[in-house]
Amino acid sequence: MPYLVDQTPSSWKVSRFLVIWIIGLILLTTGCAVGPDFRKPQPAVPAAYSGLGPVAASQTGKTTSQPAQLVEWWKIFNDPTLTSLVGRAIESNLDLRQATSRIRQARAMRGMAASGLWPAINVGASYTRSQGSESTGGGGLSSGSGSVQNLFQTGLDAAWELDIFGGTRRGVEAAQADVQTAVEDRRDILVSLIAEVGTDYVGLRGYQQQIIVNQKNLTAQKHTAEITRKRYEAGFVTGLDVANAAAQAATTESLIPVLESLAQGTIYNLSVLLGREPAALAEELSGEKPLPTTPPEVPVGLPSDLLRRRPDIRRAEAVIHATTARIGVATADLFPKFSLTGSFGLMSSTFSPLGNWSSRFWSYGPSVTWPIFDAGRIRWNIEVQNAVQEQALLAYEKAVLTALKDVETALVAYTKEQQHLRLLTEAVRNNSKAVELSRKLYVAGKTDFLNVLNAERSLNASEDAQVQSTRALSTNLIALYKALGGGWESAQ
Repeated sequence: MPYLVDQTPSSWKVSRFLVIWIIGLILLTTGCAVGPDFRKPQPAVPAAYSGLGPVAASQTGKTTSQPAQLVEWWKIFNDPTLTSLVGRAIESNLDLRQATSRIRQARAMRGMAASGLWPAINVGASYTRSQGSESTGGGGLSSGSGSVQNLFQTGLDAAWELDIFGGTRRGVEAAQADVQTAVEDRRDILVSLIAEVGTDYVGLRGYQQQIIVNQKNLTAQKHTAEITRKRYEAGFVTGLDVANAAAQAATTESLIPVLESLAQGTIYNLSVLLGREPAALAEELSGEKPLPTTPPEVPVGLPSDLLRRRPDIRRAEAVIHATTARIGVATADLFPKFSLTGSFGLMSSTFSPLGNWSSRFWSYGPSVTWPIFDAGRIRWNIEVQNAVQEQALLAYEKAVLTALKDVETALVAYTKEQQHLRLLTEAVRNNSKAVELSRKLYVAGKTDFLNVLNAERSLNASEDAQVQSTRALSTNLIALYKALGGGWESAQ
């Protein structure tokens, strides 16, 4: 019985050993990545908003610490036009569409980063035609021509850098965090867009109501001026009363064009927010409508809710994640890089034998590179990334404080505006009585025109202020919903 002899070439044994060693090294180090791991920040926030304060059970429009209902907060105003405008803005606003495009860009860059985890394979082919030299060794020219040679070559090259220390994986992690940053950017733009549409719409209805109030007062003042003119013609009053009455009416009338200009400009702004030409909504929004009404109760939740709802805070957290991962990318440069390279192809002096297996050539093998001296470039880069992460952490803390400040400010403004509006409503009621009484007394000759003039001025001012306060109340509520970060959850 003959002995069994291993006839495998020794070079093949060595190559096989290297391949097995590299594969084993990959398996042992998979999941190992240098650099710090990301941990969600845990900022300290108050247990409740100080702006809530004690409220009476019977108070209307009060704010409470109950869980906030913010998914489609604009619908609490019960205004179909406002709801329609918000829906169209979400669909066609140009800033929002740019933000959506930036998300696609970030996702593509994540794909580019992830491609580094895989081998790179290139296929190539070439043809070379060459002629040898005609000169002889003695310095003269040979009588014959140099030989002409053809060379056909095709093949592929492959290279795979093994992510032993996780530099590429950290890069993918950072790119994924960049995607989340772009997503939160879009959400932040969305929150601001919805709030801006609501604020402009409330402003438009406020201007229209101010126009109505001034037109009503103008009609009454013109009537008073006509009575004064007749009393002057009858000799009961002087021309001073006629001039004062006419001046009062002209002053009130002069306010109307200004308000009409403001209203028209607001319509133009709303049209642009919807991604349309300025005059596109003129016909739809020119008709006067009342101001949207605020709800009887506004739940705002707890300060801790802001950490998971406000897009700017979520964005700042994603930036921390990205900067932390990039510290790992920079740290991986301190360690050696292992690669597997190989090539295979066919080479022949004629085209037809390319298919002949004997024309083949190949090579493969591992390689390693390790930076020994770079004048501190890698360590300085790590220091740079650490500083960038520190800035991201500070930006996160500022974002949290800014969010708390925004909510507290909006809470106080909304609460105090309710008190302001109640007092103005009482003032309008009393000024209306004063105007009515002063006019009766003036016609009866029991008081002078100055009392009528003062009463009309006070009524006009208080009614105008009442409309502005009603508008400010709704605007402050919109600012509160924006500060709470509401609206993006269902409007993706």
